[in-house]
Amino acid sequence: MRKEYVPVDAVLDELKEWLKADGETDYITLSGSGEPTLHTEFGDVLGFLQKISKPSVLLTNGTLFTIPEVRDAASRADIVKVSLSAWDQHSFQVVNRPHNQLNFEKIMEGLLDFRSQFKGEIWLEVFLLYGINSMPKDVEKIAALVKKIQPDRIQLNTVTRPPAEDFAGALLKNQMTELADLFQPTAEVINEFNSTHAGHQQVKEDNILDMLKRRPCTSAQIAAAFGLHPHEVAKYLGKLLHEKYIFTVHRKTEIYYTVRDTNK
Repeated sequence: MRKEYVPVDAVLDELKEWLKADGETDYITLSGSGEPTLHTEFGDVLGFLQKISKPSVLLTNGTLFTIPEVRDAASRADIVKVSLSAWDQHSFQVVNRPHNQLNFEKIMEGLLDFRSQFKGEIWLEVFLLYGINSMPKDVEKIAALVKKIQPDRIQLNTVTRPPAEDFAGALLKNQMTELADLFQPTAEVINEFNSTHAGHQQVKEDNILDMLKRRPCTSAQIAAAFGLHPHEVAKYLGKLLHEKYIFTVHRKTEIYYTVRDTNK
């Protein structure tokens, strides 16, 4: 359901205060607590950033690009990063677990319509899960759809294998590299497989803890804040829960995560 979840004037006022404080950034990213295009006025924020010459990035799953006004609003961004990890309705349901009213073919049509009108850069992420959408014949189907969209960058990602346990959804580096060659141009493998990954993971965990120290959050809110795939967030939260740094709080139908030890 699209609505003005947060008053857009409050968001713009916060941006203006940030400008007065000489705020500097390479990009300002719209990610939202879930899907930013669900906010009916997200285009006003992008329009404001255009006026003050601040580059913007919109992180979206692209499911609402079937709506012309959403495409028009999204066109105000400098970079739009979308995801495409399926090739038909069945694979879409398995990989993304979408709302039952979402139709994969219509979503593809919306993405193609957006590409035809958008003058900025489209970065497209393909998220691969071992044994689900990682077979070469299936990735070729995804690659064929990606080619139609003609993104400026193609990024291939997978979940990270936790160091102490096997995670069935992760692909190995050599598998990712081979599958990247199925895309035209060759996709970037953006996950980290080198020896520095442990440090990168710790930074992510610390960032999540810092966020939860400020207020309890759902996994969707954490994913949106850091631009992570839900599977990645689940991995981090699982580890933090196991190590007893955080715990869960149930509020109505939502599960919130909050810190147990603020001295971490």
